[in-house]
Amino acid sequence: MPVPGDVVQVRILEDGQTLVERIEPRVGTLERRSSTGRAKTIAANVDLLVAVTALANPPPRLAILDQLLAFAELEEIEAAVVFTKPDLAEPAPSRDLLELYAGLEYPSISINPKSGEIDPLRRILCDRHALLVGNSGVGKSTIFRALGGESVVGEVSRQGLGRQTTTSARLYRTPNGFLIDSPGVNEFGLGQVEPGRLAHSFREMRPLVAACRFTDCTHSQEPDCAIKEAAAAGRIAPSRYESYCRILLAALDTRRASLL
Repeated sequence: MPVPGDVVQVRILEDGQTLVERIEPRVGTLERRSSTGRAKTIAANVDLLVAVTALANPPPRLAILDQLLAFAELEEIEAAVVFTKPDLAEPAPSRDLLELYAGLEYPSISINPKSGEIDPLRRILCDRHALLVGNSGVGKSTIFRALGGESVVGEVSRQGLGRQTTTSARLYRTPNGFLIDSPGVNEFGLGQVEPGRLAHSFREMRPLVAACRFTDCTHSQEPDCAIKEAAAAGRIAPSRYESYCRILLAALDTRRASLL
């Protein structure tokens, strides 16, 4: 079945309907995996994943952000980090988050699309085939509309969680590329990823893997683990190491479930 980002050959019927006759070969596909390991193709021919996270209302869910960045690393596509709602957040923690992800060499920006502050993102998206992704309520649809796409903007629930207003992905064609607005990702897993591959998907951990005592180190409980030592010394951000451990636990649970 065609997915957003596909290049297709079509025929226009007499009644005005469009018939897809052929899907051109894909450069690559992106598959979203639930925490139970089920896979669903969400986009094709994407070369940039734009991970969107709200700084407030709802509060930042860094575990989701780090999962998305790990996903981009595993899929070998570039990623950018976009923080929204800076007007609702405390300046110091927001600045710390920007510095954290910029320090990992991800293009990292903070924007307020409701007030028209969108130009930094336009520059990142120039000539790219990009996918907007993040949990519900972070402002993806507002960004999509601000950039020229058509989308419905929802509100945040009383519990501080985003209401999902995008139920299927939408694509907006730009002069030299496209932008896809995906449904909110409140459940996102990486499937049965091995601990070694997972550690390599965290940029700051990648150079340390070879320094661990055990070649099959999971970097969670083994002695003489270079990644654990770096996290304890503050060379790896606590939130990033916590995200790694949460993703690892989910991956191990998925593997155990598949063996039952």
